[in-house]
Amino acid sequence: MDAQVDLDGTDHEILALLRVDARRTVADIADRVSMSPPAVKRRIDRLESIGLITGYTTAIDYAKLGSPLQAFTELRFVGNTKVADIAGVAKGLPEVEAVFTIAGDPDALVSLRVRDVAHLVSVIDQLRRTGRVTGTKTLMVLDAWSSRRLPGDWIANGD
Repeated sequence: MDAQVDLDGTDHEILALLRVDARRTVADIADRVSMSPPAVKRRIDRLESIGLITGYTTAIDYAKLGSPLQAFTELRFVGNTKVADIAGVAKGLPEVEAVFTIAGDPDALVSLRVRDVAHLVSVIDQLRRTGRVTGTKTLMVLDAWSSRRLPGDWIANGD
């Protein structure tokens, strides 16, 4: 297990700003945390080198990509399935965004992006055909809220 990293308030502010906009300039961050740009750059470099910042990502408008429907599917597996083998059920399915193995019932939670309900049914059928899945329960997302924004910026629907 990794040791917890000791951060001060400024490190937390920098992380919060990067979570909202990973393309934010060092100068902008420096202005917001009342530090010089070189000092902020050193802090960001340190956060990257200790493995706290593991990468940068992009927010995507999935409707424009043709996959506006998001769903979560709970999966239950046969009793002798190893936890390490659970994620493999989704290999080769581009609609699967993530597989979370979890304790208790169900065994896994799968995040999906699909065109429509018929496409969702097709993906669920593919997951069930693996022979290891004994049951599913699917939840379709109606709306979303994300903590990846700063207080005061809370908005839904990706706006």
